Amino acid sequence: MFKCVIAEDEELLRNELSKLVSEAWPGLRIVAECEDGGAALEAIAEHQPEVAFLDIRMPGLTGLEVAAAAAEASPKTQIVFVTAYDQYAIDAFDKGAVDYLLKPIAPERLAATVQRLQARIAQGNPDADALAALVRQLGARLQPAAAEPLVWITASAGKDTRLIMVDDVAYFQADHKYTVVMTAEGESLLRKPIRELLEVLDPAIFKQIHRSTIVNLKAIASIARDDTGKGTVRLKSRPETLTVSQPFMTLFRNM
Repeated sequence: MFKCVIAEDEELLRNELSKLVSEAWPGLRIVAECEDGGAALEAIAEHQPEVAFLDIRMPGLTGLEVAAAAAEASPKTQIVFVTAYDQYAIDAFDKGAVDYLLKPIAPERLAATVQRLQARIAQGNPDADALAALVRQLGARLQPAAAEPLVWITASAGKDTRLIMVDDVAYFQADHKYTVVMTAEGESLLRKPIRELLEVLDPAIFKQIHRSTIVNLKAIASIARDDTGKGTVRLKSRPETLTVSQPFMTLFRNM
């Protein structure tokens, strides 16, 4: 039985997509349903699925970034982009490298996509160069969010409430429904889940390096890779090191 990962940040749409995929392809086993790009990348690396349905716009890593990293983390995975924006439905999709689905998803379109996926799986691994070219082309068309990135936050430190400039944060780390904020001065607690932070932080400065960790690139002193492919981040202003999970290391290749 073939495996599949589904990534869509809106729960109702994710549930609907899972239902439609199961109906269109009964022999496909959905091994993970993810609500953000980081979780999707880790699921793809872990399960090595034959197929991944990726929403283009997701918190943290976009579907495009997940696809680019997944090409190395799981070379056999066939990618299907899911989008509500028809400007992404360009001619490149119809050249055979990658498929796409427009929201709301039409069952007949999904059925045709399933047929193409089954044929591509039979042919072998996807064309990595064609996928990379398409990701670059789509990335150039993907406009950044209009909202200004987060500049400051208020977080608790014991009985005190601190006003913290986001530039002063070394990293954020998930702690159940809350988020630990680490600066050179110490630890504070933010009453906001890390997934919501991904939607408002500047993606050019803050990068997800693990499902539970976001690091400030300006706070990094060095990054090292071990024999297993995992990475270790050493910080300028903190003594501890941070782990970069293996699939996220591809995001740091050009740094």
